Amino acid sequence: MNAAVSDRITLVRHADEEAWTEGVAKEMAALLSAEIEQRGRARMLLSGGTTPAPIYELLSDQGLEWARVEVGLADERWLSPQDKDSNAWLVRDSFLRHAEGAHFDPLVRIGLPIAECVHTANLLATHSQPPCLVVLGMGNDGHTASLFPGSPDLAQALQSKHPYAALDATGCPVAKHWSLRITLTPHGLALANQRLLLVRGKQKLEVLEAALASGDVHTYPILAAINAPGNKLRVHWCP
Repeated sequence: MNAAVSDRITLVRHADEEAWTEGVAKEMAALLSAEIEQRGRARMLLSGGTTPAPIYELLSDQGLEWARVEVGLADERWLSPQDKDSNAWLVRDSFLRHAEGAHFDPLVRIGLPIAECVHTANLLATHSQPPCLVVLGMGNDGHTASLFPGSPDLAQALQSKHPYAALDATGCPVAKHWSLRITLTPHGLALANQRLLLVRGKQKLEVLEAALASGDVHTYPILAAINAPGNKLRVHWCP
């Protein structure tokens, strides 16, 4: 592993997938442990997708006091938390079923319309302990969480003063057929003490470099995480 520090991000390069998985899991465990020691409890926000699942599995084996850990989501598809395509299901399957005692707050509440789910998420984010970390991914289109370039709701989400917003990603190919989303906003990203971006492959590095060169958050929403105040975005990369 080696780290390259710029004025905007810290890029941590890992030799291979195994080192990447182990390195990220250990960093997350260290952040959670420090937060528990300092404040008695810790809160973190996780993303879905297949990329972070092995990391979550390894993290759950780290032997932390999971009963002192609260888990939320960076974003979610408008699906039941029991749907296997939801981020909630992935987090439960890869992490929560092993991290006994950890508390989980899904973004989608069964039986509530999306506006009420967003309202509930914003109340929880406002009144809960701030997250000590948020895990993010990035698509080849430069999106992070569910902030998709080309979405008719992107500008409104980027300007929101609330931690979460609903977003319609109709017409955004990377969103596939799950067009309705709940996502962290830049305001929500700023609440996290540490933001971790997990990426793999040469193309993702090229997208990240293009985003940094562009400076246009509407074209590359990953800049919302890069430009957030506080600690620099830590980018964990492997080939």
